Parts: sequence; structure tokens; C-alpha cells
Amino acid sequence: MPAYQAPLRDFDFVLHELIKVQDIIPTLPGYEEATQDIFRSYLEAAAQFCESELAPLNRQGDEEGCHYDSSTKSVTTPPGFKEAYQQYCELGFPTLDCDPAYGGQGMPKALSFPIMEMQCSSNVAWSMYPGLSHGAYSAIHAHGTEAQKAAYLPKLVDGSWTGTMCLTEPHCGTDLGLLKTRAEPNGDGSYSITGTKIFISAGEHDMSDNIIHLVLARLPDSPKDVKGISLFIVPKFHDDGSRNPVACGSLEHKMGIKANATAVINLDGAKGYLIGEVNKGLSCMFTMMNAARLGCGMQGLGIGEASFQGALAYARERLQMRSLSGDKCPDKPADPIIVHPDVRRMLLTQKAYTEAGRALTSLLALQLDIEDKHPDADARQDAADLVALLTPVAKAFMTDNGYEAANLGMQVFGGHGYIREWGMEQLVRDCRISQIYEGTNGIQAIDLLGRKVLMDQGQKLRKFTKQIHKFCQANEGNDKLADYVAPLSKLLKDVGEVTMGIGMAGMQNRDEAGAAATDYLRLIGHLSYAWLWAQMAEVAHSKLGGGEDGFYQAKILTGRFYMSKLFPEVHSLLAKLKAGAKPLMELQDEHFAF
Repeated sequence: MPAYQAPLRDFDFVLHELIKVQDIIPTLPGYEEATQDIFRSYLEAAAQFCESELAPLNRQGDEEGCHYDSSTKSVTTPPGFKEAYQQYCELGFPTLDCDPAYGGQGMPKALSFPIMEMQCSSNVAWSMYPGLSHGAYSAIHAHGTEAQKAAYLPKLVDGSWTGTMCLTEPHCGTDLGLLKTRAEPNGDGSYSITGTKIFISAGEHDMSDNIIHLVLARLPDSPKDVKGISLFIVPKFHDDGSRNPVACGSLEHKMGIKANATAVINLDGAKGYLIGEVNKGLSCMFTMMNAARLGCGMQGLGIGEASFQGALAYARERLQMRSLSGDKCPDKPADPIIVHPDVRRMLLTQKAYTEAGRALTSLLALQLDIEDKHPDADARQDAADLVALLTPVAKAFMTDNGYEAANLGMQVFGGHGYIREWGMEQLVRDCRISQIYEGTNGIQAIDLLGRKVLMDQGQKLRKFTKQIHKFCQANEGNDKLADYVAPLSKLLKDVGEVTMGIGMAGMQNRDEAGAAATDYLRLIGHLSYAWLWAQMAEVAHSKLGGGEDGFYQAKILTGRFYMSKLFPEVHSLLAKLKAGAKPLMELQDEHFAF
């Protein structure tokens, strides 16, 4: 597979020309030193690490996988993984956006998100080890006591300890109300945790000195539903170095991300410590889960970028047939396949989805920084509402598109794409899980429509669509953006009508919302991407003649492809939404048999 190259120029475009972090980030308390030069220096260092250290380990990690020793219950990661992690820690990357009070550098998420994308592009299985640790850091930082923060955060921040989140059990995934793991008070402020957790990413490995598990469990007198779940810190090793009875029972045999240890974790009276309030564990865990959902979206984005780079390089070199419009390389026996319209369709689909996804994640990262640091309460709330609304979109729309991009990349290679040595089929396998874990994409759709839109009578949605409406009003007479403004304005009207229709129908039959959810999320995804492409086109047009016309023309033309070839999916989505739940629900169970 061609070597990965971090898209530094596009990061620079999105961060400093599109959303203009340099005008916002340094004005937020604590981020005064996060200048444009600082951003560029960190991104260049991360690019070098990902290109030279992580990417070369990617295929080897897939071939080797992790090794489980049943006698010691230990896991060995593929060769080079531990050394790369040690270098990652020595370079200070785990500390990047963490609290300086616990050894962090205090940098904004608008900087750490592009670095996360680079890690996902170069080696998504490796990226999950520090990714899960950062999630554990976030949960303890938000909900832990001062003593817990002092005990765990410095080691999680410097990377010498890693973290996990332990939710899923053999009999329950999304329905955590069925959870059976028990927590018995020990009488000294600690708890004895017993149960089995499955699908635990980075659940056991040899890359850190300790693993801090965040475990959902139920106290004896707690309600037998989601209102009776508490969250516990369960370290692999105690302070005195002795082993806690929490162990890896096995590793899952998976389709992809084989170099990440997806473990069965058995807790046999393991000592744990309550984090947050009793029976409030799910709300505490959502701090970690929301970060993980954005991380999943980043996996779809990163793998889509990697697949695009591989496909583009191959399409420029692979000679097959002649162009339909006449020879393009008459000195060669055939033309490169990039001249063929259908290959261009695949490449442009990858490019259009990836660049819009990069803009969306950067926008959300900036909103997280505003939510965290802005001195004005209303600005913090508006940012929080936008993140809440678009997190399920980022998770589901970006992973669906990332999987499509990975499949298209493999298709560009033809038969060679199906052969392991080229690396393209690995990207397909690695990307597939991103649509499933951290809440399947169907669950994300229900979350968007049910909790983020209908539950507050569309308040968050209206805040978002108001921004798009203002953009359309401001550019109503802009001929250069006519291909964006008219379709966006029309879709805004359609979204308002279809949302109201679903809400009204849902009051009579709640299956209506469930039947609409997946198509509705994809509709909002296209609304988001079209708005971002319109803004990118606006910036690109304004920069023509400044010396980088090739880059900006590519933006304009890719945006035009998106609006003419991908955005029209909204018409079929609207038709499906208006069809309602009846075509799904009128078939009786026995009719599924044949």
C-alpha cells in the first residue's frame, strides 16, 4: 500500500481559513498561547510520528494480531506497538489537551482532533490504546473526587497507565438495564465487583504499567434497570503493586482491528471505587461514551482518507484501456485508470466525504473548546447544544461514509484490492466495526431524532438550522454559491416539515420515529456537509489569484461534485421518510419465513 502522508495543507485550510481557530482559541482562558504557529508545529510533529512510526506497523499488526497467554492471562501486542507507544509518550502526545493541574499541556481539542485523525489513518488499531485512555481520563476528570483525580489522572495523562470502559456483557449490549455485574460494599469505602464484560477494547496488553478499568455495575439494593447502575474505578494493580482479581479471560477473533486487544474481562471480587453518585453511573460513563463516539467518527474519517490516498496513487499508475474521449497517454500501452469516469466517481466520492468530515470534526472540536472555556454562559450552552446535536451525526454519518470510502478504494484496485498484500481490504475490515461499537449507527439515529430533536421540541435543531439560514441569506445573490444556496434553502424547509411530520406521527405511534431515524440522520448529515462545502467554496473563491489556485480550484470542483452527485440523495431520503412506518411494520413475524 502507498505510504500515508498526513494532509497538512487541508488541516491548515480547515483550521485557519474555514473555521479560523486563530481568531477564537487564543481568546479563550487558558489557550492564550495556542497560536497558529503552535498548531502547525504540533501537527507537523504528529505527522512525522504517524507517517514514520505508526503507518509502517499497520499491516504487520493486522497480520500478527495480539497474542493471549491463557496461563498468565496476559496479552502481548504486535512487535513494535509497545515501542511506538513509549515514543508517543516521550513526545508528550498523551498530555496534549489534558489539564495542566495533572501534568497536561492544556492545549485545545481543536488541535488534538486532527492528530487523532492522523493516528486513525496511519494505524487505527494502535490509536485505540491511547484513545480509550483519554476517555477514562475525561470521565475521572469530570466525575471523580479530588483524591481519585490525584491518584489516577497524572499516570493516565503521562501515558504510563492506560484506561478502558467496561459496559457490554454477554447478554446485554445497548440495553444496559439488563446488566448483571454486581458491586458489594466492603465497608471501607471500596466495593467488591463481580461479573463478566465482553468486547473491551484495549482490555489487556503489555504497553503500560497499569490498566484502569471503568466498570458499570449494580449495587444489591439498586433498581433493576438503567436507573440502578453505578460506575466504578477498578485498577489492574493496587497501589502496593499487588494484582486485583480482574483478568482477561480471552481475546475475541475479529474481522478487523486485529492489533487491538478486544478482551473478555472477568471480575472475581475485584476491588473497585465508586466514581460519581450511586445509581448515576450511566450519566458518568456518557462522558467517556460521547468522546468515544466522536472517536468512532474520526476512525471513519481517518480510514476514508487512507483509502483515498491509496486509491489515488494506484489510479495514477495503473494502466488499463484507453480513455473514452481519446488517448491521454499515447506513449504508453494504455491510459492510467484515473482518466475513466467511473474511477473518478469513486475517487471524488472518497475525497468529498473525507474533506467534509474533516471540516465537521474540526468544527465540533472548536465547539468543545468553547463549551469548556468561553466566559459567556450562553456561548457555552450554544456550543454544548451543537455538539450534542451533531455527535450522533458525526459518529454514524462519518462511519457510514468512511466504510463506503474504504470499499470504493478497494474497488479502484480491482482484483488487487481483494489481495491482502495491497492493504486496501484491511481498511475495509478495520472500518466496519466503527459502524457497530459505541452504540450502533441505528442507535445513533434514534438518539439524534428521539433525544436530540424531538425531546426538546427541536430547540437544538433550530439553533443549528438558524446558522445555515443566516449563511443562505447572506449569500442569496452570490452567483458563485448559487449551486449551494438554493438547495440548502430548500432542504432547510424540507427538514422543518419532515421533522414536524415525524413528531406528530410519533405521538400516535412511536414506531414512526424508530422507522424514520436512520434516514433522518443521513438527511441531517447531508445538511451539515452541504453547509460546510458551501463555506469551503466561499473561502476558496475568495483566495483565487493568491498563488495556490490549484488547491482552491480543487476545493471548488470537489464541492461542485458533492452537490451534484452526492447531495441529491436527500430526495430519496425525504421520500422514504414520508412513507412512514407502515411499510416496515405491517409485515407480520410469520411472513418473514419462507
